[in-house]
Amino acid sequence: MTELTLRKNIIRTALEMNAVGVNRGTSGNVSTRFKNGFLITPSGLAYDKTKPADIVFVDNKGKPTGRYAPSSEWRFHHDIYLNRQDVEAIVHTHSSFATTLSCLHKSVPAFHYMVAVCGGSDIRCAPYATFGTQALSDHAVKALRDRKACLLANHGMICVGTTLENTLKLAVETEALCEQYWRALQIGKPKILSKKEMNVVLKKFQTYGQAKKRS
Repeated sequence: MTELTLRKNIIRTALEMNAVGVNRGTSGNVSTRFKNGFLITPSGLAYDKTKPADIVFVDNKGKPTGRYAPSSEWRFHHDIYLNRQDVEAIVHTHSSFATTLSCLHKSVPAFHYMVAVCGGSDIRCAPYATFGTQALSDHAVKALRDRKACLLANHGMICVGTTLENTLKLAVETEALCEQYWRALQIGKPKILSKKEMNVVLKKFQTYGQAKKRS
């Protein structure tokens, strides 16, 4: 995939995350791994005004190149890529239900088996730290250990994946799970699935959605 195509896909993903309701305005950010670093949305520029040339390249030493400054959250993108060789794309949003739970410093437990789509038996909530800081990045990397999604206290969510498309889909699924958990909490205390059952689900998810070959 060419650099121009990647830049266009970042903009398309940013526009779509707003269109599907998991983000608003210029909050949130999107990136994809590229060469010896990554491409990321610029800071404070409306997505519908963003052009491919406006997308910022940040190398693996944290040095940006471009006409605009990178997103204020470039640090955790940088550190996630350095620590997770399996990650090719990152979507960060301030979606309503994920952010609501994060403001309560609540992780999402295994109230529903689909929590496993995020890579484990829960969706962790990272401790609070000021946006754009190394402390926030450190918390995010830790919360994402063996996971594909996490919440950031008093902030929002992060999802990681192998493509921009599947990472945005995971963000939508994560927000749906946060909404379902929030709604369940309004009625009572949800019954949590056992670790044994979640291990079964996680194993089944290893082949989930893969077409079976016919003999």
